[in-house]
Parts: sequence; structure tokens; C-alpha cells
Amino acid sequence: MARVVPDGWETMEADGPLQRELDTLAVLAKGLPDGYTVYHAVHWTNVERAHAIYGEIDFVVMNRAGHLMLIEQKSGYLVETDEGLAKNYGGRLKSVPVQMGRTADGLRGKLGRALPAQPIRLEHLLYCPDHVVRSPATAGLSPERIIDAQRRDALCQWIQQVLPVGEDDALAARVDRFLCDIIQLETDVSALVGQARAMVTRVSGGLAHWARQLDLEPFRLRVTGTAGSGKTQLALAEYRAAIEAGKRPLYVCFNRPLADHFARIAPAGGHVGTFHMLCDQLLRAAGITPDFQQPDAFGRLVAAAAEREVTPAFLFDSVIVDEGQDFAPAWRDLVLRHARPDGRVLWLEDPLQNLYGQPPVELPGWVRLRAESNFRSPRPVVKLLQAIVPPEVKIEAAAPLAAAEVEFLVYRDDATLRECVKDGIRQCYAAGFRKGDVALLSYRGRESSRLLGFNQLGPHTLRTFTGEYDVHGRPVYSDGDVLAETVHRFKGQSAPAVVLAEVDFETLDDQAVRRLFVGATRATMKLVLVLSERAAGILVERL
Repeated sequence: MARVVPDGWETMEADGPLQRELDTLAVLAKGLPDGYTVYHAVHWTNVERAHAIYGEIDFVVMNRAGHLMLIEQKSGYLVETDEGLAKNYGGRLKSVPVQMGRTADGLRGKLGRALPAQPIRLEHLLYCPDHVVRSPATAGLSPERIIDAQRRDALCQWIQQVLPVGEDDALAARVDRFLCDIIQLETDVSALVGQARAMVTRVSGGLAHWARQLDLEPFRLRVTGTAGSGKTQLALAEYRAAIEAGKRPLYVCFNRPLADHFARIAPAGGHVGTFHMLCDQLLRAAGITPDFQQPDAFGRLVAAAAEREVTPAFLFDSVIVDEGQDFAPAWRDLVLRHARPDGRVLWLEDPLQNLYGQPPVELPGWVRLRAESNFRSPRPVVKLLQAIVPPEVKIEAAAPLAAAEVEFLVYRDDATLRECVKDGIRQCYAAGFRKGDVALLSYRGRESSRLLGFNQLGPHTLRTFTGEYDVHGRPVYSDGDVLAETVHRFKGQSAPAVVLAEVDFETLDDQAVRRLFVGATRATMKLVLVLSERAAGILVERL
């Protein structure tokens, strides 16, 4: 089965020409074997109202060697004119061969500038699944480059004949990166920790693309964005760009699980860690071993690091601070001093995800960019949150994927709590999610949780962090089907289906809103809330 970029297209709801292209995408995904990659941006049409990868190209197929086939799909009926095939657009006829030639030349030119002196083979194909070409010789294209309604069942076979799967070549990785840049794709670093497959998200004209187009001197950018707006995608794009330019980036966040995941997907050549890890490494490089058995060990760690000068080994060309809302104001100068004088610095934050009560960090003179569109969370989730966040907080529901309504399960005591959680997990499975797609999050802390002490709930085994790391520095989890975590530890990550349990509060105060906001926005497709009776009553009154 071919790899499709971006993924998630199977869940799209569409009609008309869009549905026809999704049908073709399903044919290509199933009909082409491993070794082929199909690039398609129609999946995001309701974000930017445009569904071509570049100009009029609908699909690009790449083989293992990095060679390409451009496929233009023309659904419906075509007009056969003396100048060749044409498509009627609102009473105006547009030449199909001219369209295809113009966009193919444009893409060929961009490829030549991005990958000079690379022998990239570029094939082309017209696919018209509803039209039978009566006069192939006068269609304006080589007859063998047309797959019409009579030959549509042979589409995948023809592609493999003209563009064989080929042998692995390093060029393919460079072409892949080029095409992903064109359709503005970035790896979503908030994907579930430990999940092998990479989820991709397109942020409409988003942070990963346009925030980096700002021309600032010095480059000091503060991005205040809601969950799912693309802050960490921007961090990855900035980190990757520094590596590709032969420079050293530093990525610093607060949450260890997020740092672990970012380190796993980021390219080699920079430095990734939490703020406390950075302090620890600075001290160890100076021959000082911190003692974490002492009272207030982390406070002592920060104080000791503040007394040390930053050596050249700890100076970076780009400094990226993620989860900035969790940084104490005193940490600001300690982390920013790691940037070279001419370095780029990004500060990424979301005040609604401030779970530790830190006051805002002052960054005088910085350019601030606000991002209020949530492209990751299901629209029903954002609608729920819009009803409980303060009036001055603006969140736009902009997720491109259809999703089910939020499920409410109400418990009375510990016994009904466990039953509701088991039912919530079962609902996720019934909706078609796999075991690795589901995360159980506790609204409470690990010590006070009445769920996270269990290894199993009914038929569902739980996978929990053991507190240990392997020789490669990766977190070690117990065996189990469903990842079980606290909201605090899972901040900065996401899962396709989330069961947010043990939701209980006497009043929907600021802290309750923040914790509920963080937990709910971890879900990318389905959210099940397991609430106490009193919390459910309070929440329903606000909806």
C-alpha cells in the first residue's frame, strides 16, 4: 500500500469534485505498492479553499528513487476542440494541455532551483475518470498519457509501468522535503508519545510557514497562540532550518515528555531538553554534579547554574523556548543568554495552558504574534471550550477534519468512575480507533488519582511511565494497550482519541478552566469526558 501525504484523508466528509478526488486517492493508496508516496493537498480544501498541490496539479506520485509523476484529474465531462481537450469553467473553455504544461514547467523550475543539478525524472498524466476521449490523437497530449473512463481501472498499473518503483535513493528524502514545503506540511510534534507513525498537520498559511517570513533585526519573536495553532510545528520548522543552514539550534521546554518526543523527531545537530536539563548539563560541563537528594533540589540547580558563565559550547544560533507560559520570570535571562548576539530567538506560549500559576514573562521590545485558530482539536471540543474560557480569550475552531460530538459520562463514586472509564475506552474502540490511538488522561495528579494506580481496568491494560529511562534517554513505559497519563505530563502532546477522566471541581474557576482546556485539547478526533455529578452539573449550565 502506498504512503499518502498528508494522512487523515480517510475521515474527510466531502461531496462533488472533492469526493471524486478522495475516491482517486483511495485507489492510488490501495493500488500502488510500498515504495510509492502519493502527495495530495485536497484533504485541506476547507482551510484555504484551494485543493491543488501546485497550480493545477492534483496528485504527485514519487517512487523510491525520488522521480515523480504529476497527475491532473479532470472530473466530469470535457470538451474536445480543434486545439485539444478543454474544460468548461462557468462558460469559459480552458485548455487542459496548456494548464498541465504551465504548471508542470512551474514545478520543474522550482525543483531545479531547490535541488540544482539533480537528475529528477518528471512524468505527467491526465486522468479523466468520467470522460471517454473520442479523438486521442487530437487531444493535445500523447494518447498514452491519458487515462480516460475506459481505462480507469488500469490507472495504478499504468503508473507502475511508466514510473517503476525503482531502487532507494537519498534523493527521495530531499524531494519529499521539497514537496512537503510546497503543501506546507510539518510533522505534528504533539502526536502521542511512543506512537511510531508520524501525524501531519497543515496549518493554513500557518505559523510553520509565515511566522518565519518575518524580517526582524534582531530576530526576537513572541508567539502567543492557542492549543493546536501550530506553535510546536513552528519550533520544529525553525529547528530544522537551522540544521540545514549548518547552524546549531537549542530547543527548550518545561515538560520532560515533550522534550523527549521532540528529541526523537528532530534532526541531529542541535540541543533539545527541558530548562532544568539545560541547567544540569551546564553544571556538569563545568565539573559540578547536582545533588537531587537535597531539599529544593531544582531551585538549587537553577541558582547554581545562574552563577556559571555560558561557555561557547552552550551558545546557539537559534534559541526556541516552547511552553513559555510555564517558565518562571527569573528563568528568562538564564535561557536567553544561550543565544548568540546575532542569533534568532522564538518564545512560544499559551496563557490558557499555564497550569503552574507562573506570572507572564516580560519581553520588552519583542514582536508579538497572536494565533487564535485551533487547527488540531475537533470543532465540537473547541465549541465546548469557547463556552467556558474568559470572554477576552478568542479561540477559532479551524480543524479541517470532521469529528463526533464530545461524549459525557457521569460518575458518582469510585466504582462508577471505573465503569465510566471502561465504557469511554470501549466507545473509542467502537468508533474504529486502535489501541495505540487512545489515551486515558487523569484530571488529577498522579499521587491523588484513583485510576493511575491500576495496571488494568476491565479488559483494558494500561501503559504508564515507569519513571525510568533507557540507555538512549528514552522514557520507559510499562506494557499495556492504553496510555495512561496525567494532564500535566501529557501537555504538549496529543492522541486521536482521549478519555479525560476524574474531572471534578466545586467551581469552574480559573485553575479548573485551564486544566480542562489542556486536557480537552489533547484530542485530535474524539473526546470522552468522565465527570463527577457536581462537575457535570456546573459544566452543563455553561453550555
